[in-house]
Amino acid sequence: MATERVVIDPLTRIEGHLRIELECDDNQIKNAWSESTQFRGIETIVEGRDPRDVWAFVGRICGVCTGTHSVASVTAVEDAIGSNPPKQAQLIRDLVMASQEIHDHVVHFYHLHALDWVNVVSAADADPAKAVEFAKSINSTWKGNTETQFAKVRDTIRGVLDSGQLSIFTGGYWDHPDYRLPPEANLMAVSHYLDALQFQRSIIRINTIFGGKNPHPNFLVGGMACSIDPDKSETVNQVQLDQMGVWVNEILDFINGCYYPDALAIMSVYKDYFDIGASSPTFIAAGMGGARYEGGTERPVSSGHTDIKGGVIMDGDYTTVHPLDPKKIKEYISSAWYTYTEGDDAGVTPDVGETTVRYTGPKPPYDWLADNDKYTWSKAPRYDGRPAQVGPIARVLVAYLQGHPKTVSLLNDALDAVDVPLEKMNSTAGRTLARALEAVTTADHLAHELLPAFKDGLRHGDYDVFDPTKWEPSSWPKKASGFAMMEVARGFLTHWVTIKNGKVDNYQAVVPTTWLAGGRDPEGHLGPYEAALASSGTHPLVDPKQPLEPLRTIHSFDPCMSCAVHVFDPDGNIQVQVITP
Repeated sequence: MATERVVIDPLTRIEGHLRIELECDDNQIKNAWSESTQFRGIETIVEGRDPRDVWAFVGRICGVCTGTHSVASVTAVEDAIGSNPPKQAQLIRDLVMASQEIHDHVVHFYHLHALDWVNVVSAADADPAKAVEFAKSINSTWKGNTETQFAKVRDTIRGVLDSGQLSIFTGGYWDHPDYRLPPEANLMAVSHYLDALQFQRSIIRINTIFGGKNPHPNFLVGGMACSIDPDKSETVNQVQLDQMGVWVNEILDFINGCYYPDALAIMSVYKDYFDIGASSPTFIAAGMGGARYEGGTERPVSSGHTDIKGGVIMDGDYTTVHPLDPKKIKEYISSAWYTYTEGDDAGVTPDVGETTVRYTGPKPPYDWLADNDKYTWSKAPRYDGRPAQVGPIARVLVAYLQGHPKTVSLLNDALDAVDVPLEKMNSTAGRTLARALEAVTTADHLAHELLPAFKDGLRHGDYDVFDPTKWEPSSWPKKASGFAMMEVARGFLTHWVTIKNGKVDNYQAVVPTTWLAGGRDPEGHLGPYEAALASSGTHPLVDPKQPLEPLRTIHSFDPCMSCAVHVFDPDGNIQVQVITP
């Protein structure tokens, strides 16, 4: 057959704008290009500003990841100026980041990814009583697994279908032949989809207690902006702490009784996706979820999981975890619309990174971008010259190889349940399962380590959440540099700052989706999205008009394009204006 060009634009159910161009032959993907077409800005905006204010600007990199960039920013600035936030402030940051991660994983699975596997229309034909039995068969103990609730959801779906308006389910490929779940499983999953909407609203309230609001909670260089006194109504108090305990128990119930059983059961039905979507065989993680380092791997500032170190799995060798060396990180722009002083094939380390825009692509609208050497706004990070996967899959594998007991037990049981070897986790199904597995370990860490440690400090009278000794710029060096490494929902996040005479001189953020969505480097290596679709030459695409299979694979990474592209036109000129009815 002749090669067919397929464009998916926009790729939906993600944060931001992603375009995928594919070349296909005989229902298989032979080549792929990942194209970040969103052009926006943050990094350059903060140059010349007070470093103590930067967290508020970079927090706007994304409206989903919210506080992750703010925490990375304050940690990088604290590293540069020598500030040492108190233990309780660091624990608060850990609590906020843990709730943010779990919230993100739940939203991703149910509201961004599940409909790649779950056929909503089929659920209208389900028997609610049999749906209850199916839930029991997969060991789902969720309180919403009742015949009454499932009947209510089924009748709602029937009403939606009868109206001819699919509402939030409009645009699905519901007649695609590769939906495999029986109607009762689809009904259960749709019911859990709706339950997850309520759950994610509750869990994020932890962020509002400590950060005042969500999205974009408040943070502070040197600590946290919230005061604590269990006896005062205008501070973080005992009533809020008791309520937080209720929410944490809800988290445990939902993750263990609903999310994880759902993910394991669905991936068991789509077992062949453990053979589809393998990507770059190098994995980077700074530790387990929530790990945070100031200025290098020797300076952890997060609590818990201290026995699991940052590490790198190189070239598919699942026997060894190599030490993580931030000096081996470089960003390339050979396929991106930027320019470097040293030349566009140079690799630049983030501590001296450049964000100089040079758009050379066609004027929108365009039919095909991949005929050009430069085709994306996303840079291409590399570790020791290698493309690398980051995110839950990297963290789970690194923790597993270092012997984290909970991770080892969960992953061994999951691999036995789906009957695949460890190396098959590098796949579409593996990434999806790893995210659910990590939600279990993070919820456990939140409930049994972080919150008890914070409350124990309060019982001993530790209410200190701010270090004032380095607040004034007069206490800072004339020139200082710092960086932070974190593990957030989507993966390995680093922020790098240089301060001169009390102002930001240079700022760079290397984010998880940049690692994954970046294009080709000067050596021609595909970025991880591209490799997952095209490296095998056998990734399925049955119907180009219903590209369900590549959606499954790209969604397994949980793209956040707003994070990946965060530059702007320094002159403030409008690049393109879109007006919708």
